[in-house]
Amino acid sequence: MRKRSIMVVAGLVAALTTGGAGAATAGPRASVGAAAPASCGQQTRVEVFREGGVPLLDWRENLEFDGRGTLWVSHLTKNRVEGYAPDGTSRGGFPLAGPGGIRRGPDGMMYVNYGVSPLTPRGGVARFDPAAAEPRPRTVVDGISGVNGLAVDSAGNLYLSRELAHGILKFRPDGTRDEAWTKAADVFGSNGLDIVGDQLYVSVLTDPTSRIVRVPLRDPGRYTTVARLSPNPLRGKFLDDLTHFRGDLVVAGFRSGELIRVDPATGRSCVLATGLRMPTSVRAAHGFGGLDPEHHLFVVEASGRIVKVTVD
Repeated sequence: MRKRSIMVVAGLVAALTTGGAGAATAGPRASVGAAAPASCGQQTRVEVFREGGVPLLDWRENLEFDGRGTLWVSHLTKNRVEGYAPDGTSRGGFPLAGPGGIRRGPDGMMYVNYGVSPLTPRGGVARFDPAAAEPRPRTVVDGISGVNGLAVDSAGNLYLSRELAHGILKFRPDGTRDEAWTKAADVFGSNGLDIVGDQLYVSVLTDPTSRIVRVPLRDPGRYTTVARLSPNPLRGKFLDDLTHFRGDLVVAGFRSGELIRVDPATGRSCVLATGLRMPTSVRAAHGFGGLDPEHHLFVVEASGRIVKVTVD
């Protein structure tokens, strides 16, 4: 798998021994760069929404809510996109080779990367209708490799992260590549992507200081570092996907087994939840069984689990 660089493989043993799900304890926010993030001081509850199988062999890579009551999950090792109802029962799905980042577009369609696994070297982006009785993926972009995360802006432009390359890929709604934008967004090792307003936030997997970067959509060459979450480079968190939550960012620490909350204005951070098992993606629960996106986050893991995190 492609999280799956030498750097990540070295951290798998530590990630596997992180332990079970737990809750963050009380404590102040810590200043990034001065000390490791402290606890956020909020009570969190972590519940298993769906059990996993054999860690790494049952790798769930990404997730997104369609706003219509279904949670869609990219199951990397089973080469399948899965749908789940709020009660945890299956709502079907479809096969897709090496699915990765998955996001809802402004047109109500769902977009999902494929070819994320090195066993499926030809990758791209597919689109499907989540309201269809039997959703079927249709290719939007094809013939690319080394991609992972995905974001879609309000105009329908696609942004794809690349863990082992320079530049965040941008594709226009018609599937053509915006070469100038990609060249300007010269971030190496990008992983998670999330758009807030006119800013693209990026987690950098390959940076041992666990960096988060902000890229202006209108001027990508002026990207800046928001935070570095690992003052000790020998204890890198291997940041994976991220999302926005209560005006802040929440990022998954693949190696550390944490959800880390980051203030995008100041870079200050704190640990929201601990004890996760190689978390790969996190999203707020929008339009899902009456859950409040201001209080409920869902996480998928390389352990295969899907967990619900409730923040008081």
